[in-house]
Amino acid sequence: MKMLKSFDVATLTRLREMAAGDALALLAIHVKADPTYVPLKADHSRRWHVSTTHGEFELLTTWPKWYDTRTHRGGGGAIDLAMYVLGLSFVDAVKHLMGEGGQHGPDHP
Repeated sequence: MKMLKSFDVATLTRLREMAAGDALALLAIHVKADPTYVPLKADHSRRWHVSTTHGEFELLTTWPKWYDTRTHRGGGGAIDLAMYVLGLSFVDAVKHLMGEGGQHGPDHP
């Protein structure tokens, strides 16, 4: 019988609370903040133009929350973001964010 490896709670909590902008640095081939973006609700919101192996995205981020302006989908936390922008499963998203797989080295401001 094969045992499933689970992730420790501290790691999952850290990834779920990671700022979406920081997570993009681990996920994107290219990521650039839009200097013309003026937040309407939260002063710390940012708009990003993102390129990954799974496609091109225009994302609004506010701390761990993110929203894709093109598909009108959003979520929260680095794991959810990795699943969305890279098309990964939960397990693969966590492994990618932990540096156990995937492509790193984005252009990050």
